[in-house]
Amino acid sequence: MDLKVGDKVDLLVVRNTGIGFTVLVDGAYEGLLYKNELFQKIEEGQNLVGYVKKIRDDEKIDVSLQAVGFKQTIVKNEIIILNALKSNDGFIALNDKSSPDEIKYQLNMSKKAFKNAIGGLFRQKLITIEDEGIRAIQAIQ
Repeated sequence: MDLKVGDKVDLLVVRNTGIGFTVLVDGAYEGLLYKNELFQKIEEGQNLVGYVKKIRDDEKIDVSLQAVGFKQTIVKNEIIILNALKSNDGFIALNDKSSPDEIKYQLNMSKKAFKNAIGGLFRQKLITIEDEGIRAIQAIQ
């Protein structure tokens, strides 16, 4: 399973249960939308966009219609990238054209999470994105 907490996913509402709605996540995984977290009426057969809230030990996924902790996930990934830059003299040979496997191997995050994080770092003027990779604009303490 290559889903992470905070990922945006497609949901298909399958059935109403006592505690919420069973949903099909990205057409492949079983998930649950809890009734006490719903702020809109939904029904079986409806397609929605949701966010991964938790991946349980039984491989089932708790999902939400709100971006749960999405900001915290991006910040955590930005810190991972800044630490990688710090330990590699301010440069890592990854950019938005890098393969998902390279990104996962070097930083242990999905390509989508990486792109969101470098976008945030770029907007904060902490990095430049070059053809060969990303570079810290100033030395990282």
